[in-house]
Amino acid sequence: MNHKDKEILHIALPAIVTNITVPLLGLIDVTITGHLGQTAYIGAIAVGSMLFNVVYWLFGFLRMGTSGMTAQAYGRADADEAARLLARGLCVGLAVAFALLILQAPLLKVALVVMGVEPALQPLVSTYFKICIWGAPAMLCLYAFTGWFIGLQNTRVTMAVSITQNVVNIVASLLLVYGLGMKIEGVATGTLIAQWAGALLATLYACSKHGKVLQRLKWRAVLQGEALLRFFTVNRDIFLRTLFLVAVNLFFVSAGARQGALLLAANTLLMQLFTLFSYVMDGFAYAGEALCGKYLGAHDAQGFHVTVKRLFAWGALLTTAYTAVYALGGDAFLALLTDDTAVLHAAHQYMPWAIAIPMAGVAAFVWDGVFIGTTATRGMLVSSAVAGILFFAIYFVAAPTLHNHGLWLSFIIYLLTRGLVQTILFNKTSFATTN
Repeated sequence: MNHKDKEILHIALPAIVTNITVPLLGLIDVTITGHLGQTAYIGAIAVGSMLFNVVYWLFGFLRMGTSGMTAQAYGRADADEAARLLARGLCVGLAVAFALLILQAPLLKVALVVMGVEPALQPLVSTYFKICIWGAPAMLCLYAFTGWFIGLQNTRVTMAVSITQNVVNIVASLLLVYGLGMKIEGVATGTLIAQWAGALLATLYACSKHGKVLQRLKWRAVLQGEALLRFFTVNRDIFLRTLFLVAVNLFFVSAGARQGALLLAANTLLMQLFTLFSYVMDGFAYAGEALCGKYLGAHDAQGFHVTVKRLFAWGALLTTAYTAVYALGGDAFLALLTDDTAVLHAAHQYMPWAIAIPMAGVAAFVWDGVFIGTTATRGMLVSSAVAGILFFAIYFVAAPTLHNHGLWLSFIIYLLTRGLVQTILFNKTSFATTN
């Protein structure tokens, strides 16, 4: 294994562990509520978790924007600018969190209507929401910290934070629910405590390891107009790109739901195969963010190009492995998730589409990392917009005759298009020609 591969794996592997542990926060909540004796609790947690997932997904630009610019500052050995980037990210995160807290009542009302929450569940969802919303400052600041640590080539601390959150969530939720007799309030409070524990750990680590440079911060430089403009420009593009991703994913779910509970369940199971692939590929995307940003900042064109080539080599290897595993064992894996024969039979009909996911999506994952690292965020926006528009166009043409096959065809072409457009855009940039 060469030095470049070791660099990539040093960042990618802890990031993959982090990605795998993140969903455990929601799974723990569902598991605990599943033993409270009322099915309504599970539904309330599912709806509440989905609501916060969408909200936090929209503000994921705090992580991505911070990581690319920090990696470039790291490559330039500009510790002061790296510190300023963290401060800007935290300021924006706290401002957004403050807005969410102020507007929590109307946001809750709109969410209940848009998500079509049945009246029986609304009081429970409201209780969960009103407690967990106070975790917004912690979560959004944690996004900024995560991006900052990735930019500094340190994904181990993000892994430690994620593991800590899960441990705290388990302990706190169990104590509150079974020790103090709380119901959904205990589950929500356990999640809240875990979120703040993660933010506290990230803060303590940053202060202990980077305290000297953080103490040198001058807020006039943090809030300097040109620097803020670049920060918001990068994050604006990422935010708009995320809107397209959210629109496609939410429509995929809703289009499946309109075809009945059976196909909704089948599509949900098959999308787990996409999720498993994304957990691993996102880890390599993080490596792309950190390393490509670093080499761009250091003006090391050779290191940059070798990194891109090795990232795609790892992508090809993982695509081959995932495709083979899904083709040979995809049905067996789905059987582990449910014993409903009707759902399994329905899912089997669409398994070829799921098998195509790794090959269709690999380029988009790798390019996302490269584009974030180089802060070429306009390219990410353009590719997502073109792919999103094509997704809806193909669906509305194909769905009347192909039905659920038309939905999956649209999704696969969407993944392919993202990667293809990013490839074209990259080859037109100065990054592609600089040696």
